[in-house]
Amino acid sequence: MSWINDPVFINSLYIISFAFFIYGLMKLTGPRTAVQGNWIAAVGMAIAVIATLLIDEMGENWWLIVAGVAVGTIVGVPSAQKVKMTAMPQMVALFNGVGGGAVALIAWAEFRDTSGYAPEPRYVAIASLFAAIVGSISFWGSNIAFGKLQELLSSKPITLGKLQQPVNFLVLAAALVLGVIIAVGGDSELLMIGLLVAAAAVGLMVVLPIGGADMPVVISMLNAMTGLSAAAMGLALDNTALIVAGMIVGASGSILTNLMAKAMNRSIPAIVAGGFGGGGTGGGAGGGEDRPVQSTSAADTAIQMAYASNVVVVPGYGMAVAQAQHVVKEMAELLEEKGINVDYAIHPVAGRMPGHMNVLLAEADVPYESLKEMDEINSQFGQTDVSLVIGANDVTNPAAETNPDSPIYGMPVLKVNQSRSIIVLKRSMNPGFAGIENELYHDSKTNMLFGDAKSSVAEIVEELKQL
Repeated sequence: MSWINDPVFINSLYIISFAFFIYGLMKLTGPRTAVQGNWIAAVGMAIAVIATLLIDEMGENWWLIVAGVAVGTIVGVPSAQKVKMTAMPQMVALFNGVGGGAVALIAWAEFRDTSGYAPEPRYVAIASLFAAIVGSISFWGSNIAFGKLQELLSSKPITLGKLQQPVNFLVLAAALVLGVIIAVGGDSELLMIGLLVAAAAVGLMVVLPIGGADMPVVISMLNAMTGLSAAAMGLALDNTALIVAGMIVGASGSILTNLMAKAMNRSIPAIVAGGFGGGGTGGGAGGGEDRPVQSTSAADTAIQMAYASNVVVVPGYGMAVAQAQHVVKEMAELLEEKGINVDYAIHPVAGRMPGHMNVLLAEADVPYESLKEMDEINSQFGQTDVSLVIGANDVTNPAAETNPDSPIYGMPVLKVNQSRSIIVLKRSMNPGFAGIENELYHDSKTNMLFGDAKSSVAEIVEELKQL
C-alpha cells in the first residue's frame, strides 16, 4: 500500500476538510463574508471527496463517483447561476430534498449489497435504516415544499381534517415496524421498499397540511433532517467525512429551526401538526377588500419622506418578486444625502426562506449595520416618521397582537403600526402567503401605493431628485 492510500493520510485529509467546513460555516454568519464562506466549504468538500476516492475499498468504483460529480456539476451549476432570487427558496428546498433522496438510495443499496445487513453489526443496520426513513421523509417533504413555493400546489393547508394526525401516526408506525423487522433479520427487498414508501408517505402527509406562513421554518427543519440522515449513513458506512458534514448541517439546521419557531411564537410540534397559514382570510373583523383604504401617489410619498427625520424600510416577498432591492438602495441613498436616517426592519421569517431579505439587500450592497432585527427595530417604530412597507404582509399584521381570533395571534410581528405614518407598496389588496387579511392596511395612518414595487420605488426616486 502506497502512502497515498495510507489510512493515516486519508484521515488527515478528512481533518483538513472538517476545518474548511467549520471555517466556511463561520463565514456564513454575515452577508459580507458569506460568498467566501461558501467557497471555503466547497474546497473542504472537494478534499473530502478526494480522500474518499483514495480508500482501498473503492476498487474499480471510483469512476462512478467521478461520473456522479460530473452529472451533479452539469445540473447544479447552471441551475444555481440561472435561478432568480425570487426562486431561491424553491431551489433550496429542491436541492435539500435531493440530498435526502440520495441518502435513502444509498441505504437501499447498502441493504442489497449486504443481503439485508446480515454480515453487518446491528448498529450499522439501525443507522442505515434511520437514514433511509429520515432521508425519504426529507426528500418527499422537500418536494411538497418546492411545489407550494413554486405555486404548483396551493399554499393553503391540504389536510384530511380530524383524520390527519391518526394517518400520520399510522404511516410513521408502519415505517418503524418495517425497520424493526429488517433490523432483526428480515432480508426481503419488499420490506425495504415498503419502508421507503411508508417514509415517503410520512413526508407527504406531514408537509401537505402545513400552510404558507410556516414554510420558511419547514425548509429549515427539512434541511436539518437531511443532515441527520447523512450523518447516520456516514456511521453505517464508516465514513468520517459524511458523519461530520451531516452533523454540522443537522445541528445548524436544528438551531435555526428552533430560533425561527421562537421568532414566530410557535412550537415545532405545532408547526408539524399543520393547518396554519393560507387557511382563510380572517385576520380581523371586516370583509377584506370592501373595507376602505387610503391611497397615495409616488409624489406625495417622496414629499412625506423628504421631510422626515427617520425612515424605516420594511421589505417583504413583494420586494423580492419585483427585484426592487437595487432601486430601494438608490432611494435610501437619496434620503441619506438629505440628512434622513434610513433603517431596514428585518423579520426573521419575511420572505419564503430563512434570511431571504438579508440576502436580497446584501446583493444590493445595503450596509449590514442598517439591517435591524425585529427585537431591535420594534423599539424604534414609535420614533419613526415614515415606515415604507414593500410587499410585507403577514409579518406586519397587528392582528397578531390585537385579535385573539386571528390565526396568527401571538406571532411576533414588526410593530409598524406604531409609526407616525405608514406607506404600503403593494400590487393589490390580496392577502399574503398566509392568506390572512392585514389589519395594517385599514389603519388611519396608512396610505396604499398600488403597483409594481420596483416601478413605484423608481417613481419615488425620480420625485426625490426633484426636491
